[in-house]
Amino acid sequence: MADFAVGDEVRMKKSHPCGGDVWTIIRIGMDFRIKCNNCERSIMVPRAKFEKSVRERL
Repeated sequence: MADFAVGDEVRMKKSHPCGGDVWTIIRIGMDFRIKCNNCERSIMVPRAKFEKSVRERL
């Protein structure tokens, strides 16, 4: 898949429990830390799972 950069906004296949499905990348490495743009919560996601669950880059 495409290379990602810190600050990119992505739309995920599944929405967050708060209802938001747009996330901002705040850390890249073996794990990605992404922040929900709706409720500002952040989560760590393994790289393989992140790349499978991205629908589109905004």
